[in-house]
Amino acid sequence: MPAKRKSSAKGGSSKKSKAAAPCSFGFSYEAGTEVPAGPGAKYRDELAATAKAIACGGKGILAADESNGTVGKRFAPIGVENTEENRRAYRELLFTTKNLSDYISGCIVFDETIRQSTKKGKIPFPKLLADQDIVVGIKVDKGIQPLSGSNGESYCTGLDGLGARCAEYYELGARFAKWRAVLQIPDGAEAPSEQSIRENAYGLARYAATCQENGLVPIVEPEILMDGEHDIGTAQAAAEKVWNACYKALADQHVFLEGTLLKPAMVVPGAQCKSRANDNAEAIALATVTALRRAVPAAMPGVVFLSGGQSEEDASLNLSAINVIGAQLGSPWCAATHPPFATWQTRNLAFCLRANMCTMKM
Repeated sequence: MPAKRKSSAKGGSSKKSKAAAPCSFGFSYEAGTEVPAGPGAKYRDELAATAKAIACGGKGILAADESNGTVGKRFAPIGVENTEENRRAYRELLFTTKNLSDYISGCIVFDETIRQSTKKGKIPFPKLLADQDIVVGIKVDKGIQPLSGSNGESYCTGLDGLGARCAEYYELGARFAKWRAVLQIPDGAEAPSEQSIRENAYGLARYAATCQENGLVPIVEPEILMDGEHDIGTAQAAAEKVWNACYKALADQHVFLEGTLLKPAMVVPGAQCKSRANDNAEAIALATVTALRRAVPAAMPGVVFLSGGQSEEDASLNLSAINVIGAQLGSPWCAATHPPFATWQTRNLAFCLRANMCTMKM
């Protein structure tokens, strides 16, 4: 189960934290020598416990961090006005789902959401989730922008003021963070450009270091889009190249790997690839696990996969195969993805919200 969070002056869990079991991080930590310099030193035990709680319990992460504009697009077809109160009710409906913690270990929320409370009792949403042993996460990036001089590629923004935002979110009850870097394999290329890889790896590493300095577990998310005509071999080679660069950048910034998680897309053939011979769970699992074993250090505790444009059924079948192949090859990480509830949320929550609104008006 997720570790209990410390009490927060601005809405975190009111439960008292249980003493975390001591973690072993090698002789540099445990043999009386000086703790290595690094942004995760102050919170190292908490960061490691949080990362394991999120990734290693056989559950998934609920992404409830849609922007106000995205929520409005969901409301429009059912005639629900995009107001702060309606968005709050939408979140409350999610967070009060019966037995939610049986399937969810973490929940990523939006800036507005982390400051909201239940209608009755005025329970802050971070506390509502923490009391269910669900770790609260927060989106901290400021979106992607075009990367000048590249072939239509992008980089992620948000480093300015990130430390202050992370410190505030920790006080509000968050214990992990999300930063989505988006890379692509341009038509005719074998991988994202060196410029794109370098820029996004650096941004992810600085984000991760800043999060750890403020007590948040960073989810490192170098998403390689599945758009393109490339085959699965090209996709695997590109993933290895990108992930290697990310972990080199994390090492350069002295990021504490035991207090991080990786959130990649699965290695799949390009969406426009003409040959679909390797577009099956076994081939995708083998390519994904092989790339992970070649590029990701064993110290990193867990992989939380993006569905990456796949259907719920395909993502579930691929994840199952990844866990089987990973066990066969001796991969050291826990693996999870967004559970079926996340898709249920997208398809059916609008109807439930409309019914809930009608109930509240009666």
